[in-house]
Amino acid sequence: MGRTIWRTGLILVLAGTLAACESARFGQRPIAPRAEVVQPLSPGLAAPSGVVMAEPLAPPAGSSDLGDLPRMSGGVADISGSGGQRQAALSQPDPAPPRVTRTNIVGTWRASEPGGGSCSVTLSSTPVLDLYRASASQCSNAEIARINSWDLRGEEVYLYQQGGAVAARLQARTGSMQGVIARSGAPLSMSR
Repeated sequence: MGRTIWRTGLILVLAGTLAACESARFGQRPIAPRAEVVQPLSPGLAAPSGVVMAEPLAPPAGSSDLGDLPRMSGGVADISGSGGQRQAALSQPDPAPPRVTRTNIVGTWRASEPGGGSCSVTLSSTPVLDLYRASASQCSNAEIARINSWDLRGEEVYLYQQGGAVAARLQARTGSMQGVIARSGAPLSMSR
């Protein structure tokens, strides 16, 4: 009998605790949140509420009117001054250099070897696994003579030897390449 009373008491306590912890998670009505007191904003400047008009700006103080600007005539500006009329050629912006692509790298290049000699390096468009075929002729430098493949990564040309070792790395431009031989660090340049 004592155990039954104890169990009943425990069940009543747990039921009371659960009832007190009313929650929206269990589909019951949530407890109302406390009301927050909102303070009015301090008086200040009001935001503009009219139509905004756009007008050209006046020239800065102390400067001449826009009518004094040079007149353009076929890429040459007429500049009038106290010393008479002079002409000044306006420089045209340099066009952006052509983008380096595999297509404009393919072909035969004249390589300047570290010892002062030169030889020919041919970069082909024929694929070899994930690279392209290359060959060198009449090169006295052993690392350049063993070149058999190449690849372009960004604007850098990588020359590879048999087995996949990097022979040289060159920064490519249209018509020339500058870089170093991988193992020795000696400079290498190639041109058309």
